[in-house]
Amino acid sequence: MKTKLGINCGFAINRYIEPEVWGKIVGEELGLHSVQIVADLINPFWPQEYIDQLIQRIQETSKQYDFHVDSIFTSAYTRVNHLMNPDEDARQFWLNWFKKLLLIGSRLGAVTGGSHFGILTFDTLEHEEKRKQVVDAGVRSWQELSFYAEAIGYEALIFEPMSVPREFANTIADTKECLAAVNAHCGVPLKVCLDVGHAPHPDERDPYPWLRALGKHSPIIHLQQTLPGKSMHWPFTEAHNKDGIIKAEKVLHCLKESGCEETILMFELSHREHWDTDNLVIPDHKASVAYWRQFVKD
Repeated sequence: MKTKLGINCGFAINRYIEPEVWGKIVGEELGLHSVQIVADLINPFWPQEYIDQLIQRIQETSKQYDFHVDSIFTSAYTRVNHLMNPDEDARQFWLNWFKKLLLIGSRLGAVTGGSHFGILTFDTLEHEEKRKQVVDAGVRSWQELSFYAEAIGYEALIFEPMSVPREFANTIADTKECLAAVNAHCGVPLKVCLDVGHAPHPDERDPYPWLRALGKHSPIIHLQQTLPGKSMHWPFTEAHNKDGIIKAEKVLHCLKESGCEETILMFELSHREHWDTDNLVIPDHKASVAYWRQFVKD
C-alpha cells in the first residue's frame, strides 16, 4: 500500500491566505508535498482575472517550495445545499460553479476534486416525492460533473460522508448507495474522501469499520484527532493523542484490510479564532506531521 502525507488548506483560511505564505508553511516548515486546495482560497465566484493571477502565484509558489496540488475541495463557506438545492435554477448555478472549480483545480494540477454530496432542506427531506425529485436531480448533476471532469483530465471525483441523513452518507451503507447511484452512469468514477472523525450515525460511531469498508474507495483521507462520536479536528499532539481515538498504526492496518492500494492522508486540523489556539496553528501542525512521520515515510 502506498501512502503519503498531505494537507487540506483549510488551516490557512483568514490566517495565511497568500499563496506565498501558506505555500512556504506547507513545503518548508511542514515538509509536506501534497496539497488539497480549498474554494475559500480560490473561489469560482471571484473575477476571472483575479483567479488567473492566483493560479499563476500558486504555480510559482509550488515550484519554489516543492509541493503539488493533488485535489481541490470545498471547505467552510461552501457547506451549503448546492446540488441538492430545492430550486432548479440554484442547482444549475451550483453545477456551473463546480465546473469552474474543477477547471481551476485542473489548471493547478489536481486529479481529484469534490465536496460533500449535498444537503437537503428539512422541507425536502420530509416530502417523499420532492425528496426523490431533488435527489435524482443531484445524482444527475454529479454524473454530469464526472463527464466534465474526465474531459479536463481528472482521475476521480470525491465526496465526504457527513453528519446527518439530510447531508447524505452518514452510514457506510448510505455512502455505498451514493457511490452506486452516480457510478451507474459516469465519466470518471465517484469515490470517497473519508474523514477519520466522521463516523456520525449513533450505530456507527467507531471510525475504524469505515476505514475497513471504504478505504479502498478513498484516494484521499482527512486526518484529525478526535473523540468517539465527535469531529474535534484536533492536532496530533501528545496531549490530544492521549485522549483521542485515532491511532496511526491502526488507521494504516484498517486501510490495508480494506484493500486500499494508494491514498493520501491529508491533515484537516481546525483552530478557532481564540486566544488559546490562534497562535498554535503552525506548532500543532508540526507536531502532527512529526507523529505521522513515524509511520508514513512518503
